[in-house]
Amino acid sequence: MAYRLLADGVVALHCAFIAFVVLGGFLTWRWRRVAWVHLVALGWGLWILASGALCPLTPLENSLRRAAGERGFTGGFIEHYLTAIIYPAGLTREAQWVLASGLLVLNFAAYAVFWTRRSSRNRPAP
Repeated sequence: MAYRLLADGVVALHCAFIAFVVLGGFLTWRWRRVAWVHLVALGWGLWILASGALCPLTPLENSLRRAAGERGFTGGFIEHYLTAIIYPAGLTREAQWVLASGLLVLNFAAYAVFWTRRSSRNRPAP
């Protein structure tokens, strides 16, 4: 039972991390210091998507599920939990590149607004 709860906790952590990677740029509008952590997380997320590598949380969840007597899964977190929602036919390398591009564009927009607001605050009054 404990291993299953730990595996479910890893899934929750993984979901939270993905949400932070996708939307963390918008948190910088309120908390500037979040940018440094988010940029590292964004880089990691982009690398995972672009390279097709597995996030270390995926094998961790699988090993916890097996320790709980459950079956693990093959592939990555996105393929297992989100593919049916996002891409019912399956997640292809091209689709991963589209996701990575969308992630980059979304966060570029968030940081553009952040820098615009920041530079307008730092301008001296006429």
